[in-house]
Amino acid sequence: MLSALALALIVERAWTLRRAAVLPPGLGEEVRTWAAGGRLDPAHIDTLRGTAPLGALLAAALDVRHRPRDQVRERIEDTGRHLVHGMERYLNTLGTIAAAGPLLGLFGTVVGMIEMFMGILDFGIGDVNELAGGIGKALVCTATGMVVAIPALWAHRWFRGRIAGYIVDMESEAIRLLDVLDSPPAPAPTAPGSHGITPALAKG
Repeated sequence: MLSALALALIVERAWTLRRAAVLPPGLGEEVRTWAAGGRLDPAHIDTLRGTAPLGALLAAALDVRHRPRDQVRERIEDTGRHLVHGMERYLNTLGTIAAAGPLLGLFGTVVGMIEMFMGILDFGIGDVNELAGGIGKALVCTATGMVVAIPALWAHRWFRGRIAGYIVDMESEAIRLLDVLDSPPAPAPTAPGSHGITPALAKG
């Protein structure tokens, strides 16, 4: 059961945390172009918010773009914490599986050894080969727990590292957007390209 649950969580997180789904290529540059040209309105920002976690972070900055820079940074940090919480969804469960797998395997081994020694107490040692076979079967529980736990632990650490890398990249994009917002407005650009944002966003 734990192995099936771990596999399902790994597949789900691997799909959800694809780089293209979290940090769409070119989205940051596209938003900076819009911000530099002043081509932003509430509908535009709302649509940006639904594109990806990076879009949600940049939209949060644009919501308060007319406030002082320190207040904009606070909004970015608050939004970033919520986004990180969403990206870390199910990782605690995966970490629990990684920790519980060896313990459950060890528990099965201990129970098997207790049963085997209780049998020896009642009926004697009997065949030594049979005794060795019983010990081997008990140790299979421990090995099985490790087989479940090791991939779960590896995936848990890998996803954590991947999310940490995304956070650094998202912070970099947000800072670059802040620099653009602090700069004087540039002439309006031509219609932007597509990143899941409709052409209607170019209006206004």
